[in-house]
Amino acid sequence: MAERSTAAVDVAANGGEEQPTAQADESTADGVAQNRERDTDSDEVQGSDGTERPGKTSAPELHSGHKLARRYRLEECVTRLDGFSSWRAVDEKLRRAVGVHILPAEHTRARSVLAAARSAALLGDPRFVQVLDAVEENDLVYVVHEWLPDATELTALLAAGPLEPHDAYQMVSQLAAAMAAAHREGLAHLRLNPNAVLRTSTGQWRIRGLAVNAALRGITSDTPQRTDTEAIGALLYAALTQRWPYENDAHGLAGLPKDIGLIAPDQVRAHVHRGLSELAMRALVNDGATASRHEAACTTPEELVKAIGEMPRIRPPEPVFTAPPEYQRTTYQQGTYGRPPHPGVTQPVPTPPPPLQSRTGKALKWTVSALLIAALGLGSWQLAEVLLDSRGSDTNQTQTEDDGNKPSSTPKPVKTLTIEDAAEYYPDGKAQHPDDVGLTYDTKGSTYWRTYTFTGGPTLAPFKQGVGIVYDLGSEQELSGASIELLYGGDHTTGALYATDSLSSSTPVGSMTKIAEKETTSNQLTFSAKTAVKTRYVLVWLTALPYSGKDEYNGAGYKQAITNVKFTG
Repeated sequence: MAERSTAAVDVAANGGEEQPTAQADESTADGVAQNRERDTDSDEVQGSDGTERPGKTSAPELHSGHKLARRYRLEECVTRLDGFSSWRAVDEKLRRAVGVHILPAEHTRARSVLAAARSAALLGDPRFVQVLDAVEENDLVYVVHEWLPDATELTALLAAGPLEPHDAYQMVSQLAAAMAAAHREGLAHLRLNPNAVLRTSTGQWRIRGLAVNAALRGITSDTPQRTDTEAIGALLYAALTQRWPYENDAHGLAGLPKDIGLIAPDQVRAHVHRGLSELAMRALVNDGATASRHEAACTTPEELVKAIGEMPRIRPPEPVFTAPPEYQRTTYQQGTYGRPPHPGVTQPVPTPPPPLQSRTGKALKWTVSALLIAALGLGSWQLAEVLLDSRGSDTNQTQTEDDGNKPSSTPKPVKTLTIEDAAEYYPDGKAQHPDDVGLTYDTKGSTYWRTYTFTGGPTLAPFKQGVGIVYDLGSEQELSGASIELLYGGDHTTGALYATDSLSSSTPVGSMTKIAEKETTSNQLTFSAKTAVKTRYVLVWLTALPYSGKDEYNGAGYKQAITNVKFTG
């Protein structure tokens, strides 16, 4: 088995030392930690891995109800460890829950914690739990971060069993893409473990403690990208097998049996997705000591993102519908409401009252019948007279009417509008292929305007608002619909039509008038407006793109290409 980096060994339970308890990781809790006991395990930051040893400074003596900056009211101490403490608090100014790490200003790591928190705050990537404030005040250093009460730690998810292949695929995809973005900005995590990974109620995966977790414990690494990549591999391994990929137990998971080395997840547990199993091994084994069936090792998050993109996409399982219970017919029995009938007792059926059989009754029936017959006859005669009168007047009126005034049920013909010009619309300043916009209306179905390939999707936000083209119809036209041919089908393409005032990309989408919106999984995107809109310029705006494999133009990922754009009025 390949040799692991020192920081990755710390992530995997501090190498050969005794495995620290899971509570030690709760110093970064943001509202989802399951164990509220205080953690006093000081071995968390000690060992032979080159990490900084803490000084003798003790955690400041704070209590529930204490306020920081007259704003953050401390509610509950989640962790007290190694000279710092972590709290659940309330931001009284914005009336929201937050998490706070607190340590004395003279703590040996106070400077590095402040620097790490301020760097992480500048990243602003929504895939990470955001740092909201980092302050030195009154001999204290404190870092304020988001608190996610609706999120669940990966530790808690794995306690219930391994993840489904689609969930594991989504997790590793989102974690790898997030860490690749962080490393491009020079930021590393170095303590990426199940306690630092959260799944929100909407199914998104988020990472907490970027740079800050390691700074709080004095953890450093000479190969940070390799360390974080191996940590992602360990998380994927645990998600597939419910086992920690090292000999020591950690994070509530049992380790691998001793003296057998690192074996593939599909050899640990039956029915493990083979592609994900090999991906975990490529991320975990970083010295080239891969098994014959494995491809080259992934040593950076960027390489891991590329390896994930080359895999066939794992689709979610089909929903299981439960059949409704069989209909139980009930019958009403007179006289038994509120109590069951006695078994074996036949309930008497009341006889209906006899009809009018007396002489007076028969006379009454004949009288009513005669009145009804007379009323029907009189009504029929009056109705016939009215119809004859109206027929004569209608005939005369029809003969005197001009044929041009006759009402017509023929619908208004659909008119195809001419496109005079077009320009790519990119309000964020990053164009796709602006020189190819003319290919979308040149009547050649084999030519396309293409987007770039994106690693996240189908929805492009929040990393990009969308991609699109503004078309010039030459003059103001009544626009009622559009049809666009797409190169890639699949799940899914979302587009919209907007009326705008120019071909410029400086006009924000929010100021335009939306005409129609459509989502499709086919190769045709058709829009139909509820009411026609008069405009000269119309924007075709794509906000979600389907996943497609590698082709002669682009690599695998979320992408789209359009042609044969037609507008109708």
